Amino acid sequence: MSGHTVLYDPEGLLGAELPLDREPHMALVKEVLGWEDMADVASGDCLQIALQLTGHGRAVAAEVRRLSADPAVPDEVRELAEVVLGEADRRLSSRRVGTVHCVQQRARIVRALYERLDRLNTAVPAVSAT
Repeated sequence: MSGHTVLYDPEGLLGAELPLDREPHMALVKEVLGWEDMADVASGDCLQIALQLTGHGRAVAAEVRRLSADPAVPDEVRELAEVVLGEADRRLSSRRVGTVHCVQQRARIVRALYERLDRLNTAVPAVSAT
């Protein structure tokens, strides 16, 4: 079996611009990051949470990529976004395992992606308004 994930999307909805469902995912991130390293969480639950955070992280990363491509974005903001995107690509493509550590790594990258997204959203209007 290859290392690639194949998603069934006959209607092409995954590529559509859908609003990010930020609040529940950030609540999940906060909960997961509050777990102790050896929290008693079933492996199957960790796998499902990792899958959910991976999918959402990829959606947020796509939005960060889209916004960072705007020529109005200052170079320093774009460069930081590219660093986070590189790390997100690496972490989100790694093998999902049913551990708390795996879930927490994905939660950290989702949080970092939202931080970049917020920074891009504030950088673009500020540049466009001048």
